[in-house]
Amino acid sequence: MKLPIIKHLTNFIEENDEDFVIEAIETLESITEVSSLKDEELDVIGELISNMYGAIEVDRMKKDGMSQKEALNTFMERVLGSIDK
Repeated sequence: MKLPIIKHLTNFIEENDEDFVIEAIETLESITEVSSLKDEELDVIGELISNMYGAIEVDRMKKDGMSQKEALNTFMERVLGSIDK
């Protein structure tokens, strides 16, 4: 996951709507079903999807009252904590 991308997508959600990101996720998930995709291509699509889900989560934390910085830090701490386990 890339924090600058999550931050950018969070701003996009704020300016537009979460539904755009959800529809993009659904589109990318559908593309992963193409049997001719290479592993590297699937990795890139997976990274995009995880960044989009991260942005949705950060946006929800912001809506619950956290600042963007606090929401991003909380989210990344949770991600890093799950990697360490």
